[in-house]
Amino acid sequence: MDADLVGALSEYVASAGGTDALSRTPIDEVLVLCSTQASLPFRQMYKPSLCVVVQGAKRIEVADKVLDYAAGSALAVSVELPAFGCVTKASKAEPFFGLTIEFDVDTLRGVLEKLPKPPAVGPSGSGLFVETLCAGARDCIIRLVRLFNTPEAVPVLYPAIIRELYYWLLTGPNGGELRKMVQVDSHTRRIADSIIHLRRNFKRPFRIDELAEVACMSTSSFHQHFKNLTSMTPLQYLKQLRLIEARRLMVTEAATVTRAALEVGYESPSQFSREYSRLFGCSPKRDAAALRPYGEQLTL
Repeated sequence: MDADLVGALSEYVASAGGTDALSRTPIDEVLVLCSTQASLPFRQMYKPSLCVVVQGAKRIEVADKVLDYAAGSALAVSVELPAFGCVTKASKAEPFFGLTIEFDVDTLRGVLEKLPKPPAVGPSGSGLFVETLCAGARDCIIRLVRLFNTPEAVPVLYPAIIRELYYWLLTGPNGGELRKMVQVDSHTRRIADSIIHLRRNFKRPFRIDELAEVACMSTSSFHQHFKNLTSMTPLQYLKQLRLIEARRLMVTEAATVTRAALEVGYESPSQFSREYSRLFGCSPKRDAAALRPYGEQLTL
């Protein structure tokens, strides 16, 4: 990526939160990540977003799917997913710099509708892909970062920059995958709607046919398309969603193990502890204590 962009991000990080941090920016939809060292895989919920690497490299793991991406490329996430993410290339001399830009579905749909020739839609695939950014997209990223220094200009200039960025993405090699995010009758959009419903109601018991109804699919078709898109079954997704939320409650709100278990829908704290340890590699109490210094990042 452009050396001026790396310099601009370095200056912003120094003023915003320092190195080894995930920082907010004057743009609500944009976060900046800086790390001076490679990190262990960290499981969290990834929102539909574009994760751009400016310097260094990252990896994401969803079930058995592993994607690596480095400077000049970006990971696109089309539906909210629980996944492991880690920085794989970083040092004090050359820190990792990355941007996370949350997708605005309405704006993306608006740009799509203006295209004289919409991108072709291929067969159902997974909910994420890596793309090398074209010159036009890289230029948008540079102008976006420059806005950090003039917050008063964000309401005027950001909408135009993000529309242009969406244009380059939609007319690029993976435009069809992004089209699925906003096309009302696409399987991706239907599964995304069921995930939104699940996200809002995850604390209560769920039946698969209820989610299938939200997606306007038969139960068998829903199960197949859900797994194709997320690399996991609906029940596996629900379990990870609950455990990740319980972790947030214990770290950021000092919830006890029992309270966290009950608040996310578990009836048995002992079952919760077993499943938590299986997913995160250690007991809930021990894990929460280790993560408290990084609690603010779990709320971003």
